[in-house]
Amino acid sequence: MLTAITGINWGDEGKGRMVDLLSEDYDVVVRYQGGNNAGHTVVNEKGKFILNLLPSGILRDDVINVMGNGVVIDIEHLHNEMKKLRDGGIKISPKNLKISDRATICMPYHVLQDVIEEERLKDKAYGSTKRGISPVYGDKFMKKTLRMGDLLASEDEIRRRLEIIIGWKNLTIEKGYGKDPIKIDKVIAWLKEFGDELKDYICDTGIFINEAVKEGKNIMFEAQLGALRDIDFGIYPFTSSSYTIAAYAPIGAGVPNLKVDINVGIMKAYSSCVGEGPFTCELFGEEAEELRQAGGEYGAATGRPRRVGGFDVVASKYGVMCQGADEIALTKLDVLSYMKEIPVCVAYEIDGERVTQFPIGERLDKAKPVYEYLPGWGVNIENARKMEDLPKEARDYIDYIENAVGCKIKYVSVGAKRDQYIVK
Repeated sequence: MLTAITGINWGDEGKGRMVDLLSEDYDVVVRYQGGNNAGHTVVNEKGKFILNLLPSGILRDDVINVMGNGVVIDIEHLHNEMKKLRDGGIKISPKNLKISDRATICMPYHVLQDVIEEERLKDKAYGSTKRGISPVYGDKFMKKTLRMGDLLASEDEIRRRLEIIIGWKNLTIEKGYGKDPIKIDKVIAWLKEFGDELKDYICDTGIFINEAVKEGKNIMFEAQLGALRDIDFGIYPFTSSSYTIAAYAPIGAGVPNLKVDINVGIMKAYSSCVGEGPFTCELFGEEAEELRQAGGEYGAATGRPRRVGGFDVVASKYGVMCQGADEIALTKLDVLSYMKEIPVCVAYEIDGERVTQFPIGERLDKAKPVYEYLPGWGVNIENARKMEDLPKEARDYIDYIENAVGCKIKYVSVGAKRDQYIVK
């Protein structure tokens, strides 16, 4: 069984929590795109963990984890993330973590370029996490990067490659931005300090995954962010720089010959968004702050307060379509328990016209939310373990969302802990 776990909206839907839960039935978990620019927060019996690069299956002792060729890897960040997990009692070794030799390395100068470009843009900035993701993906397609497999080459070969790349990169850093030039010796020292320890983890993940399929293993593909951050289908240019959709999962994992059997879309019971860009359903003022506090809506990677809003039917229906979701895991339903009435954005208004299809470009910028309110339930639901444990109003809310987006809801999360969920 090949399963993709993907985000339906702007990211931050709770994918890590669901991967951690569902990975009990899987042998291999694969991250297939993105970098350390977003985080998955997981709470289980071992503690609370924030994962930026490592697949969420790393928290299970019997799961093998893969970082695919579609991932961009800041090896210093990976070093620190692995250390934090080990300090928390998580075992990590080449036996349970495989890193694609084709995965691109996110270098310190990518981070620098990301920072100074956002500074240059000032109030027109894209809201980057300043982790170097956009520059490194750009360089990947320019064919001017190092890949993880290059760490296995001789230092002479690495230096030869870097002389070409850094000479080109300094045209931007030094001549364009007026910053100090990148020094090749400093970069090589960084690669050695943080790359040497990873050499035993590097392999051809395509061969590994294909062999696992032949052996009848269950494999889960884990996405970062959501459909509305996809480089092609998201709210461009306020997107990530990678393909967040399920169709890319086998490619980013290193097995373009395989097809996903089932796609589980992760979707919050309300909306949240980190960063800039159009967010039509956004709430403001006291109403927004109450929801933000109730949901703990602060970025796992950056700590930034998330923008929040009611459930967005228009955006979610579009996200379900982009992901080709077969079923939905609805997260954070418990957060809404404090509300007497629950806001739902059922349509957009653009130039006086009611719109129910997700727009792009200027039309999305001009869109205004059309809100309706559903009755709340006003009681704590964290102890519910089956549908009949939920108040009628909560069950009605779930049914409403299921019908609105046109995809069955199979899982309902009623708390952050591993056992706080319902199978519908």
